[in-house]
Amino acid sequence: MANIDKHVTRELVALDAGTPCRDAAKVMAERKIGAVAVREGGKIVGIVTERDMVSRVLATGDSGRMPIGEAMRTDMPSIKPGSSEKECSDLMRDHYTRHLLVEHDGAVVGIISMRDVIRLMLDEKQFLIEQLQTYIDGR
Repeated sequence: MANIDKHVTRELVALDAGTPCRDAAKVMAERKIGAVAVREGGKIVGIVTERDMVSRVLATGDSGRMPIGEAMRTDMPSIKPGSSEKECSDLMRDHYTRHLLVEHDGAVVGIISMRDVIRLMLDEKQFLIEQLQTYIDGR
């Protein structure tokens, strides 16, 4: 089973916790990303996702002025770069999320999305198929 290290997005887009959700949504749309990291005092303290924007901001009638620090989930787990895609997918499933912060030695080093994990799983399956085809063909 492959680990997630090569699939972690290391160029983390981070905004200060006081940034209005409307501004964070604009950044997500411009960059075509589904989440931004939330920063307090120079440290990454969480992420806010498109889903958070819908359920915690729009669904409550907020105009988008709510700070992302209030909209982010506080129960979001993180994962290590050497974790497997299964560990990632299990955490995502158990915590109802499509994004995880990746931490190494207590510091956030990136983010991984469900799309990244699926790509890793598909690449691994394709490699196995090719190996089996080579074996069957006797090459």
